[in-house]
Formats: sequence, C-alpha cells, structure tokens
Amino acid sequence: MSNSFTLTNISQLVTNNSAIGDGDLGVITNAAITVTDGIVSWVGQASDADSSVAKTDVGGRSLIPGFVDSHSHLIFAGDRSEEFAARMAGVPYSAGGIKVTTDATRSASDDQLRNVARDLITEMQESGTTTVEIKSGYGLDVANEERSVRIAAELTDEVTFLGAHVVAPEFANDADSYVDLVVGKMLDACAPHSSWIDVFCDRGAFTTAQSRRILEAGIAKQLKPRIHLNQLEQGDGITMAIELDCASADHLTYLTDADITALAASNTVAGLVPGADFSTRAPHYPRGRDLLDAGAVVALSPDCNPGSSFTTNMPLMIALAVREMRLTVDEALFAATMGGAISLRRDDVGHLSIGARADFALLNAPSYIHLAYRPGVPLISTTWKDGNVIFTKGDLA
Repeated sequence: MSNSFTLTNISQLVTNNSAIGDGDLGVITNAAITVTDGIVSWVGQASDADSSVAKTDVGGRSLIPGFVDSHSHLIFAGDRSEEFAARMAGVPYSAGGIKVTTDATRSASDDQLRNVARDLITEMQESGTTTVEIKSGYGLDVANEERSVRIAAELTDEVTFLGAHVVAPEFANDADSYVDLVVGKMLDACAPHSSWIDVFCDRGAFTTAQSRRILEAGIAKQLKPRIHLNQLEQGDGITMAIELDCASADHLTYLTDADITALAASNTVAGLVPGADFSTRAPHYPRGRDLLDAGAVVALSPDCNPGSSFTTNMPLMIALAVREMRLTVDEALFAATMGGAISLRRDDVGHLSIGARADFALLNAPSYIHLAYRPGVPLISTTWKDGNVIFTKGDLA
C-alpha cells in the first residue's frame, strides 16, 4: 500500500523545472506538492490537489529542493581554529595546514571520525542540505585513506577518493613516489568504496602532469573524475580537466577568459566554493557572473573542511554568491540545488519534478529570496529526504 501525503498552502514552490512553473526556477505560487513512497508524485496549484490525500498546511511558506552539496571534506579529526585566527591576523593561507589534520586523523578511532562526520551532516540537514558528496584526503596513507572512504560510504552514496589532497609528509621530498603510491596500492584499496576520484592541482599540492596521471588511474578503475583547481594561483589544468571529462572543476578563484570559454563549451561544471574564499581572505572571489554569462554550469558548495572553510551552511553560500560573485538570487539557488546535482551527474535530486526524490526544505519565509535577503538567519523550518523528515523545528501544524 502506497504512503502518500500532500503539503499545501505553499507560497512559492521552487521546482527547478521551467516547464511546470514560472522562470528558470519553475516557481509555482499558491502551490501544493504530493509525495508517494518517497517520490514526488504531483505538483501544482493547491486548489487542484487530490482531496483524498492527507494534507499538511505549511502556513504560506516557501518550499525549495534540498540543497545538493557536491564538495565536502567531512572525514577528519582535530581542530585548526588557531590557524584560522592567525590567518585573519595576516598569515597567508597555504595548503600546508592539511598536514596538521592528517596527524589528528591518523590518531583518531573509526568512531571518532564517524561521529565528526555525522555531526556535520546533521548541521547540513538543519540548513536544508539533503545530498552530500564526501571526500577522503586527510589520511594520506593506504590504511587511513581506505578507512576514510569506507566510513564515508556509510553516510552517502557520493564518495570521493582524494588521496591526492597534498603530498603525504613522509614523501615531502619525493612527490612522484607518493603519486606512485596513490595510483597503486592506495587506489586499489579505496576504489571499491568510492564513486569518484579527485586531486588538488595547485601550488603546494600536485602539478598538472601528476594530476593527469592520478585521474587517469582512477578512470581506469571505473571512478569518475573531479578536480580541485586554481584556488591558490592561476594554473594550466583547465584543459586537462576538460579533456578527462571531469564532472566538476572546483574552487576556480583564478580563471582566464580562455578558461571560462572552455568551461562553458564543456561538460565540466564550475564548482564555486565561496566559503573558502571568505575564510582564507582570498584576494578576490571566483568570476561567477562571467562563468554564467558565458554559458557555464555553476554549482555552489560550502566546501566544509577544518582548515579553509569550516562551515556547512549552504544559505550562506547563496548570500556570498549574490553579494560577491554577482549572481542573481535565482541563479544562486539553482547553483546550490540543480547545479550540485549536475556536478554529481544526478537527475533524481536538485529539482521537484514528478518522479524526483522527495528531498526538499521548507523556509520560514514567504519567498526563497529571503535566503540572500536575510543572511545568517536560520530560515529552514523542516527538511525532508526521500519523503521523510530529517530535521524539523516542530513548527508545522
């Protein structure tokens, strides 16, 4: 027997499907949505909803697709708050701080790592996130990278092997030998638990040639490629990322006009993580407006990690994207939902068309514009995943 319910009296229902609502976000006003067995089975005007299905009145609030976070680093231990304070006092950011987290992660138990990640996922759900990608990258040896992706696989279907986050401290003077380890024993151990492979192609991490070797090895193991790119300086990795059909190229604080044109003509999503630019006091934010104007697909993520962006809050990223990267509110919301889904090459999340997963969030606001209009305010009232409440403030009738 099917399990159905309807939410009604929705002021604005964002579907991300322009065929069933107004504008690029497919907004339906005075709306209702019906869920059957965890799937969206109907959307439309509240007055047209099936009267035989149990209804909950949401009080004239807006409903949006659950946020899709396509870039996170949740498997770690330790604290780097003092590093953050030093950076705010003028010490420049570099990738070297990752080694501090590596030491703590290697010393932590499985349960400690699992509990940190679960707590952060709870935070995400409280701010409307329903799908999350989780990377390894703080173990940097075979055993610790393997357990990182194994634990991540308990928490999400979107697991990324990032053994190539930085060169492990034991190989500080022999990066190529570390690459040998990553593409050999480490990849063999981690591939069975992973869907994706990633590499940090930037100053202080891996060269473009090393990055290509790592990604190609992952592809040979049936992992799909992603890449960290151009966070710390302008590099030459965009062409390589596109050639390898990376699902996303993330950070992109530095981009040339040619890079933007190439991304717009490719299947590679521009993954923008403004929380990292905010938390590292980067000299500027990525060229989000230029990317969209060129026709690139943009995804937004907080890039939750203990060193350069210790936040899980997607609404803050929407506000930063609007204020600092000149996206419209509609574009920023799309990037935080459908953009993330495209980055993960998913068609079942990020939108509320009929047949999509019933992953959505109710805002304690009459309009989704409040996500940027009221930065820092906890607007999420209730979050559903597969039709089940995973967070609520208890303020529904």
